[in-house]
Amino acid sequence: MIQTLGIVDACFHTDKERRRAAGRLHGKSVLEWVSRRATDCQQLDGVIVVTTADPANDFVKDLVPLDVPVFAAEADDILFLWVKALEAYPCEKFVRFETVCPFVDRFLVDRLVKEARRLPEPADYVGYRTQDGTPAMLSSAVLYGELVLTKTLHRLNEKLRSAEDRQHPTRYIYTHPDRFRVHWIPVPEKLDRRDIRLVLVNEDDWEVHQIIVDTLGPDCDGHHIAGLIEGCPSLRRQMEAINLGAGHEGFAAQHNLTDPHSVRRPR
Repeated sequence: MIQTLGIVDACFHTDKERRRAAGRLHGKSVLEWVSRRATDCQQLDGVIVVTTADPANDFVKDLVPLDVPVFAAEADDILFLWVKALEAYPCEKFVRFETVCPFVDRFLVDRLVKEARRLPEPADYVGYRTQDGTPAMLSSAVLYGELVLTKTLHRLNEKLRSAEDRQHPTRYIYTHPDRFRVHWIPVPEKLDRRDIRLVLVNEDDWEVHQIIVDTLGPDCDGHHIAGLIEGCPSLRRQMEAINLGAGHEGFAAQHNLTDPHSVRRPR
C-alpha cells in the first residue's frame, strides 16, 4: 500500500463538463494539464484518473497521459466509485483534484501533503481555505487539491445515505467538523483575493486562461500568476468582473450551491 495517491476526478455527468475537460490550452487538453501537473507533485506516490463507465466518458482515456492509469467503473454515486478506485489502488490517504482549473500548483499540493504528515494525529481532511473561511475548493481559484484519509472515505460509504452527500463526500466532511478531524491551511495571501479567478466555467474564463498561458508559458504556478495579476490592472479588473457576474454563480451551481460562500463555516 502506498502512502499518498493523487486522484484526478473525471466523473463527468454533463456535456459542459466534458467539453471543458477536452478544451485545449497551449495544445493540451485541460484534463491532460491537470493529470500532468498532479504527476509533477513530488509528495504524491502515484496518480490515477477516475471516471464513470458511462460511454460518454470514454474520451477520458484518450486525453490522459499514457503513464497515468485510468480507473472506470459502474457506480450509483461518486462516493462508491471512489471507494472502488481505492480498492484497486490501495493507499493510506489521497489528494483529489478537480478539472475546473488547469493550473494545479504542485508546490501548494506538496505543502498540503507535508502538512498532513506533520500533524500529531491524522486528520480526516486537510485543505486550504481563504481568510473569510471559504474552503479553497469552493473559491474562484482552485489551484489546490484536498487530502482525505482512505479509511474515512470507507466510513462515509458505510454510513452516508443521502444522495446529495454521496455525490459530494469531501464537502460533507469539512462541513461537519463536529464529526471529523478537519485541518485547514491558509491560502497564500497573494492568492486570497476576490479579484482573482482561475476556474473554467464560461467563455470569458477561457480568454483569461489563454492570456495567462500566452504571457507566462505553460509552466506557470500560483506565485507567478499572482504576480501577473498584481502587475496587470486590466486583467485583474476582468477577473473581478467575471466573479461579480454570472460566471461566479455558474461556478457555485457546479457545486450545487446557491452561493460558494454559503457552506457552513468550519470551526
